Amino acid sequence: MVFRSEEMCLAQLFLQSGSEYDCISELGELGLVEFRDLNPSVSSFQRRFVSEIKRCEEMERILGYLLREIQKTHIAVPEEDESPLAPLPRQVLEIMEQLQRLEMELSEVARNKEKLQRNLLELTEYTHMLKITRTFIHSRSRHEALGPQYEEFPTMETDSVSGCTGMQRLGAKLGFVSGLIQRVKVEAFERMLWRVCKGYTILSYAEVDENLTDLDTGEISKSVVFLISFWGDQIGQKVQKICDCYHCHLYPHPENDEERADVLDSLRTRIQDLNNVLHRTEEYLRQVLQKASQSAFSWVVQVKKMKAIYHILNLCSFDVTNKCLIAEVWCPVSDLANLRGALEEGARKGDATVPSFVNRIPSSDTPPTLLRTNKFTSGFQSIVEAYGVGDYREVSPAPYTIITFPFLFAVMFGDLGHGIVMSLFALWMVLTEKQQKKKRSSNEIWETFFSGRYIILMMGIFSIYTGLIYNDCFSKSLNIFGSAWSVKAMFTNQQWTNKTLQTNSLLTLDPNVTGVFTGPYPFGIDPIWNLAVNRLSFLNSYKMKMSVVIGVIHMSFGVVLSIFNHLHFQQKFNIYLLFLPELLFLLCLFGYLVFMIVYKWLVFGARDSSQAPSILIHFINMFVMQGKDLAPLYPGQTGLQIFLIVIAMLSVPVMLLGKPLYLYWLYRGGKGLRRRRGYERVRRVSEDDTSAAASYEDDDEEEGLDETPGREALPKEFDFGDVLLYQSIHTIEFCLGCISNTASYLRLWALSLAHAQLSEVLWGMVMRLGLRMTTRVGVVFLVPVFGLFAVLTVSILLVMEGLSAFLHALRLHWVEFQNKFYHGTGVKFLPFDFSLLPSVFEQDGLL
Repeated sequence: MVFRSEEMCLAQLFLQSGSEYDCISELGELGLVEFRDLNPSVSSFQRRFVSEIKRCEEMERILGYLLREIQKTHIAVPEEDESPLAPLPRQVLEIMEQLQRLEMELSEVARNKEKLQRNLLELTEYTHMLKITRTFIHSRSRHEALGPQYEEFPTMETDSVSGCTGMQRLGAKLGFVSGLIQRVKVEAFERMLWRVCKGYTILSYAEVDENLTDLDTGEISKSVVFLISFWGDQIGQKVQKICDCYHCHLYPHPENDEERADVLDSLRTRIQDLNNVLHRTEEYLRQVLQKASQSAFSWVVQVKKMKAIYHILNLCSFDVTNKCLIAEVWCPVSDLANLRGALEEGARKGDATVPSFVNRIPSSDTPPTLLRTNKFTSGFQSIVEAYGVGDYREVSPAPYTIITFPFLFAVMFGDLGHGIVMSLFALWMVLTEKQQKKKRSSNEIWETFFSGRYIILMMGIFSIYTGLIYNDCFSKSLNIFGSAWSVKAMFTNQQWTNKTLQTNSLLTLDPNVTGVFTGPYPFGIDPIWNLAVNRLSFLNSYKMKMSVVIGVIHMSFGVVLSIFNHLHFQQKFNIYLLFLPELLFLLCLFGYLVFMIVYKWLVFGARDSSQAPSILIHFINMFVMQGKDLAPLYPGQTGLQIFLIVIAMLSVPVMLLGKPLYLYWLYRGGKGLRRRRGYERVRRVSEDDTSAAASYEDDDEEEGLDETPGREALPKEFDFGDVLLYQSIHTIEFCLGCISNTASYLRLWALSLAHAQLSEVLWGMVMRLGLRMTTRVGVVFLVPVFGLFAVLTVSILLVMEGLSAFLHALRLHWVEFQNKFYHGTGVKFLPFDFSLLPSVFEQDGLL
């Protein structure tokens, strides 16, 4: 039943040793029950099946490593149509061994591949260094090849007597350091050399044309080849330390060109060999990963299910004989037979000699709320539960929201053209939903639209309906049945002449003239109003009154729904002390306003419309008891209004004091145990009007309270002040809310007006410009104009205005409708279901 949450019961499962794993596995496949923790005081690390969970986590770690390697090689992981069952306990070790062997093999191959890549990178860098430093040597003379000299560099002029330079006389020897450094570090590296070596070095560098990959970080960056010449071993040691500090890759510098050529030839051969070996290694790695990917999905699902089963087993407790596991579950009463069948199937698979069984037990705890949904109703149920999960067995607003939500949206969004576009978009998502689900897009915005595809479809269909009522299609009207207004009759009856047309810029059609107005338009608003100057005034009056009528009906329906809660929870006193006063207060004031609107529409026609009184003035005078000088709307109006005001005012003290005084009388007046028990039952359901414990316990359990009075969990002391305070807040909120909520429904009129005006402005400023061009160029110009019009229509009118209307419809349901009967303070039923369990790998994007 979708109108109320399902009846739940608390049950004990007795799982025999040896078959408990298979029984939990069967329950996880069916998703029937929600388990309770019977070991709340036991730490997670001290529970019975901790070692099994650690083994599952180790397998998850190996699978994560495997999936990351598969993702790096861009291999798709095929998914099976049917989800594999949880593995048997004896199969767990086999899966574990397979994964460990696979991890060792992959690790070894990956290490070899990384080692080969590092060798290849070093040889490639060495080759670039040799080629670039050769240009340093041959491009200029020796002094120029070593780069610009600093001022402090000692003179290297040869002495005429000894034939030695100044540094050679000091015993210093010229040395070279060459290698590669990242481009971003060059400037800091050069400054450090200058400061530390006091100018006794010469630095030459040039950028490598090829981008090189850093294997440690995986980043592709520019590198620079440098050549440092220096005098003396001490300077050389400092240069080495600076190069190590900046993580330079150093390579030996050849003594002459012959050695350089030999090294280059050797490097080419080694690089070619390494590329061949690396290619074969990558092929072998890809074959291993390709084979592993065939089983990866089933391994992931099996490990996930296995880990979930052991988590559930940790929630259970053992009996005194230590041979039977006891679990407590919440289960829908309608699924008890399926639960017993699952336990029998699990016992059969586990080859248990003693069958597992279920025992229903009484409980005073409030059960969780379960409302079954399908792919159509789940979106509307999500809208309701965003406000709050319903109390147990409380009336659900979701079935009514399926109609009222898209209708209120369409009242604000009413446009035939926009509704058709929205419906087609939603229909496309509905027809391709299977393909879209398989894609599993990571775009959150798209997922939001796709999950609400049926809501969008309903909103589009209702927008088409209201667009026909408003006779509005992209701000233009459709003349389907022909207008009921005639201009010709004004000339026929000598009301207008040619002189009238020449002297007046604006003319008014008089419906009192015979033939001018032949009757109402068959469906919606007459298209002639799209041409009228006073169109906005007419539509404002129409939509404003329509908003009030819809709002009062919507709120009254919410109040009426509360009676089903009172009857179900056996709170008949609330019908007389809450429901009737609330309904009378709402209908005597705002229901009467709706009556006046409808009465004025029906009674006053075109001939006597000028004599029609103002409803707003009459409604204000109703409260201030004035207006005797005004013409009445109908005979006996003053007496009826006074009567309605009196009824509404008398409803307020009944709402305020009725329930507290009744509860006080019920507690103080009866001396017998039966009457006292009656108060306790009433008090439970009236504290917040949310607890369902009283309705959950049947009459037999209530009679059992004579023997076990200690089961009463709530205090038996009656606090009249608390009850009165709570009821005062509720009364003030309802009375003021009736006024503010009715005014809140005027947003239907405001947003409908805004949408229509935006649509008209967009047509006038964009589309009309293209249609006015009569030359041949205008046809070509019309294409980009229509494109701009389409883009602005979708982005502004469909997306932005649609989101605005959606949010306002959401507010009207949460605040104005649901708070009349829906508390939304329950706990959602979360069954143990493998299909609902989140996967770590899906969250990380590995699956």
